[in-house]
Amino acid sequence: MNPAWPARLHVVTGKGGAGKTTVAAALALALAAGGQRVLLVEVEGRQGIAPLFGVDPLPYEERPVAVVPGGGEVRALAVDAEEALLEYLAMFYKLGAAGRALGKIGAIDFATTIAPGLRDVLLTGKVKEATTRAVGGRHVYQAVVLDAPPTGRIGRFLNVTAETARLAKVGPIKTQSDGVSALLRSPMTAVHVVTLLEEMPVQETADALAELTRLGIPTGRIVVNAAHPPLLTGGRPTATAIRKGLAAAGLASDPATVSALRAEADAHRARATAEAGLRAELAGLGQPMIELPLLPDGVDRASLDLLAAMLAEPPAAGPG
Repeated sequence: MNPAWPARLHVVTGKGGAGKTTVAAALALALAAGGQRVLLVEVEGRQGIAPLFGVDPLPYEERPVAVVPGGGEVRALAVDAEEALLEYLAMFYKLGAAGRALGKIGAIDFATTIAPGLRDVLLTGKVKEATTRAVGGRHVYQAVVLDAPPTGRIGRFLNVTAETARLAKVGPIKTQSDGVSALLRSPMTAVHVVTLLEEMPVQETADALAELTRLGIPTGRIVVNAAHPPLLTGGRPTATAIRKGLAAAGLASDPATVSALRAEADAHRARATAEAGLRAELAGLGQPMIELPLLPDGVDRASLDLLAAMLAEPPAAGPG
């Protein structure tokens, strides 16, 4: 295990639009450093991982998507509920061809629709299998990173024991869900929450951490994504200072331009003040926290490597 990220299963959640898939991909690269093999898993059917690495859409099959210096490797997998159920039927009920026949007539889709808890058990069950899989006494993957559902659904998604209790009291489904629940509540797991320095994502972060704590599921880092760099220092710039700066740069320094720049400076300072308050709220949640910069030119492999290098740094301790 990476000492900066002391878990084997890293669940990455966050409010939609906060960049959790990008963070999950960068974290997988960070964990693969030093010759480690890491599996990056998505479960929402969005195919968000493949474009980040410039590869074809992921099948229900573990595929290499990146190598890192030192011989490390990231593989990726898109878990599909129907394929997971077919695998489950073949494994526990020996229904290979018969299970696929059920898929063709829509029975599997019907089953996961009327029992949505079953879908989450299947998805998390596949993640658990990959996390614990071993060959010759050694884990196949030194770490697994799960690009999980957003914060609004993360508690229900991970609380598979409660969901399965509505479906089965005994049998393979109950046994599998109990195994998943034990993994998710063990020190092998950490749930990291990705947020932006905006009011709603910060509130959802606080709510998600409180829910996960209530459920007994270990939490990890708060990742503040797309943080804006500070552009101004000191007090409010005067009109004279702005005119001098424009003139020194060979730009127009007419009153309209100076006034517009002062208004932009005021807006930036107001935003910086608001972000400072939100940052303090996050710090008060008591979790280790890291900030990742805004990527104005979008995400490519070079920027993923940059984020990975930052994520590899030891976390700052939360207060308390």
